[in-house]
Amino acid sequence: MADDDKELVPAEGKRRRTVVVDDRSQIQLQRCKLVLMSGTRKGTEFELKGHEVIVGSGEDCDIRIEEQTVSTRHFAVVRDQQSYMVRDLGSTNGTFLDDSRVREAYIRPGALLRAGEAFFRFEPVYERIELVPSEATEFHGLLGKSYRMRQIFAVLEKVAPTEATVLLQGETGTGKGAVARAVHQASPRHDKPFVVFDCGAIAPTLVESELFGHERGAFTGAVQQRRGALEEANGGSLFIDELSDLGLDLQPKLLRALEDREFTRVGSHKSIKVDGRIIAATQRDLWSEVSAGRFREDLYFRLAVVTVPLPPLRERREDIPLLVDQVLRELSSERYHVFDDLTADLQRMLLAHEWPGNIRELRNTIERAALMDSPHPFISSGPDATKAAQGPIVAEESVTLPAAFALPFKDAKEKLITSFEKEYLTRLLARTDNNIARAAREAGIDRKHLYTLLGKHGLGGGEPAE
Repeated sequence: MADDDKELVPAEGKRRRTVVVDDRSQIQLQRCKLVLMSGTRKGTEFELKGHEVIVGSGEDCDIRIEEQTVSTRHFAVVRDQQSYMVRDLGSTNGTFLDDSRVREAYIRPGALLRAGEAFFRFEPVYERIELVPSEATEFHGLLGKSYRMRQIFAVLEKVAPTEATVLLQGETGTGKGAVARAVHQASPRHDKPFVVFDCGAIAPTLVESELFGHERGAFTGAVQQRRGALEEANGGSLFIDELSDLGLDLQPKLLRALEDREFTRVGSHKSIKVDGRIIAATQRDLWSEVSAGRFREDLYFRLAVVTVPLPPLRERREDIPLLVDQVLRELSSERYHVFDDLTADLQRMLLAHEWPGNIRELRNTIERAALMDSPHPFISSGPDATKAAQGPIVAEESVTLPAAFALPFKDAKEKLITSFEKEYLTRLLARTDNNIARAAREAGIDRKHLYTLLGKHGLGGGEPAE
């Protein structure tokens, strides 16, 4: 068996079959199974295929369990477009979900089901399929002729028209937001709202209110009723960015909202029905976050119906000319119109650069090139020019900070530090496109402290009042 045909077995023993894009990346399509945990057939796995699977002791059942305490038709597992549900079929001894008797309930991966004295565990399984790359090099505004991007286009073409939840994973600047919007545009919900909720850009104390909304008087400063992102996205799509930044205390509330398709505003006891498609994104490996105890496993499986990892730009260099052409068209540059208008040296440097900021960094670089007078506006001359093969070298403007030497030492020092802080924060925000979570990570400081500093220097980022 070739290495890329081996089934992956995580440390916790759950078998996963994956759709392999290449040796470093996977696109996963989630399905689920019941594993019998009792009796002589203990360990037997039953994959849940089709819309409804009947479990019982009768000969006409899809999963037949020969156990006296199991009714002829005991329970059914029903799959809708986004979830699995268990439904009791009038059994004698009842159907239990995690020790609670139920008539009908949504099932979470890892849950324990009991029919009489027969026990089952509900587990995910991932199906291996062959991905045939799309012939298209564009998908609703996304561009790419590389093999990996065309494979992703092939998946998006199939997934976008459905109601499946999509989880996007990739480095900063790889275009997760653009992919989410493209999925929405290619879906039947394209004429409904597309709402962005960035977990990393909202003060932790306000995340619940921003996501679920709040009633007037729910907390200090809540002077009027507010609709949250879930409610705003009703009928359309909700893009949850920086999902891994969502606090553990709010994760079960989001899970319940997704499974029950209803939620309550902060300060209210009235349930609100919601019908929105969820598209989530994260820079981190979310399964590693689950393993580290920083993200709930049940929420992970609820969101990871289709997991699409987006490749960094350095792994799809053949797409750079297409992306440059797109940026130049948007800029309506008088100097450059397409990639071929750039000098040969500049083209070579663009193709050789590692692009740690990915597409976002490329866009910023091309904008500087189009706006400045020099043919190589972002490449330094002198000794560093010999490093050109490693990519464009961005020349950062030097700034002289005011030092008031005539003042007492303490006052002069304080004034200098204040000037430094404001200059540093201004550059930090520009470099991170005003993404507070990313800025805090790059600066190596707590996000709350960053809000405080921004407010101190009037940069529009003070800690919002509750």
